[in-house]
Amino acid sequence: MSDKSKKKKVRKDSQLLIRISSEEREAFIQRCEELETSAAKEIRRFIKEFMDSHPKS
Repeated sequence: MSDKSKKKKVRKDSQLLIRISSEEREAFIQRCEELETSAAKEIRRFIKEFMDSHPKS
């Protein structure tokens, strides 16, 4: 059984609005495309890693 099939599907039902410069956004989107990933996926990965490394006391 693969790792993906073991993961529980989590409903993505919320949004996070951030403000960054157009240049920074475009550079980020371009880099994600070059790496064959999506901006949303990378931001979700960052949030998960951040939360995992900063557990609630």
